[in-house]
Amino acid sequence: MLDAFKSVFKIEELRKRIFFTLALLVVYRIGGHVPTPGVDGSVIAQALSSSSIFGLLDLFAGGAFAKATIFALGIMPYISASIMLQLLGAVVPYLQRLQREGEDGRRKITQYTRYLTVLIAALQAWGTAGFLSTINYNGVQAVHMDTAGFIPLTILTFTCGTIFIMYLGEQITEKGIGNGISLIIFIGIIARFPEAVIEEVQLIWHGSRNFTTSAAMLVMMLFVIAAVILVTRAQRKVPVQYPRKVVGRKVFGGATTHLPLSVNSAGVIPIIFAQSIMFLPSTVAQLFPDSDWVQNLVANWLAPGGLWYSIIYGLIIVFFAFFYTAIVFNPMEIADNMRRNGGYIPGIRPGRNTSEYVERILTRITLPGAIFFAAIAVLPWVLIGRFNVNFFFGGTGLLIVVGVALDTLQQIESHLVMRHYDGFMKKGKIRGKAW
Repeated sequence: MLDAFKSVFKIEELRKRIFFTLALLVVYRIGGHVPTPGVDGSVIAQALSSSSIFGLLDLFAGGAFAKATIFALGIMPYISASIMLQLLGAVVPYLQRLQREGEDGRRKITQYTRYLTVLIAALQAWGTAGFLSTINYNGVQAVHMDTAGFIPLTILTFTCGTIFIMYLGEQITEKGIGNGISLIIFIGIIARFPEAVIEEVQLIWHGSRNFTTSAAMLVMMLFVIAAVILVTRAQRKVPVQYPRKVVGRKVFGGATTHLPLSVNSAGVIPIIFAQSIMFLPSTVAQLFPDSDWVQNLVANWLAPGGLWYSIIYGLIIVFFAFFYTAIVFNPMEIADNMRRNGGYIPGIRPGRNTSEYVERILTRITLPGAIFFAAIAVLPWVLIGRFNVNFFFGGTGLLIVVGVALDTLQQIESHLVMRHYDGFMKKGKIRGKAW
């Protein structure tokens, strides 16, 4: 593995991409500490320290929400906009045509996503600004400005902050390494790791936490990480046979290969999408601070850790696992490509039968994978309730960290193997003597 790390810096293009990605992530972290005008971040942090829903929002915002910095909304408005357009793409004919137009269609959809992000960010900023202006902790107001001037200024600040984060994510995806949006969420979660570790050590040191409990929790975390990696990398290999063709004196084809069907084809997208949707009730509650029934609904029925919250959250993860898999994996298209190249699955007729067979297998392996990830995502609330564990060690953050790390590692490895270097998990074609 050490040789693989050394090889990363031998490839100029890969080296530039990695340094570019790191530079933009540093910019993102710096912006997460720039305070919003007129707000006392320390008062807000103290007032929201006991709230689980705002702790969850702060997790995805990389700690910026609790400090009310210019990046307080994080990247969630962009993710919400992406969800809306992808769902509409399944029912709106115009968006369906754009999805089939290739690169031009994708550019238009991306542009619409940006416009919708601005609208959602402005609405969320409006609700958040109104909420911040009502915070009073131990007689100290969190906002030191007149409400008439604070709300429009905060709406502009938060919306511009989200747009800038969106720009950073797109630049990382285009010119860096890995998925920019996922990496921004990833780095925000990772940034809280030292603080979480120090807090756990202090609890043990002062006797508030039993050492045996902490050790058991650490073992369980390692087990969960190993299980997540195992399920993420798991594949069902469907055998595919290509017939032998004779052209003159040359023989082509005759190879036996396989079609890799991943248990988790959607990656961490269902987790991120589901969490974004679960933020919606709290966002609506901020827009209606004087409505008692809205506040009670969010506090009593849709509060993180509650039974209904966990059930709805898990079902949404399962839904998006199937939905996103259907977007990225088209069995009919795969069957048509196999038929055009003369390939077939032994015992299955080419064409429609092959498509139905692949779709049936994909459904069977996606369901247990989706249920597994839904169970892991609900895990933090069990840990909080039973062991009073820091939220950082929960399943949602863990799933995103492991999933994004694996995805980024695979992209780096593809650059290495393509240039005949040994990767982290695969051997290069020449240096590794894979031929």
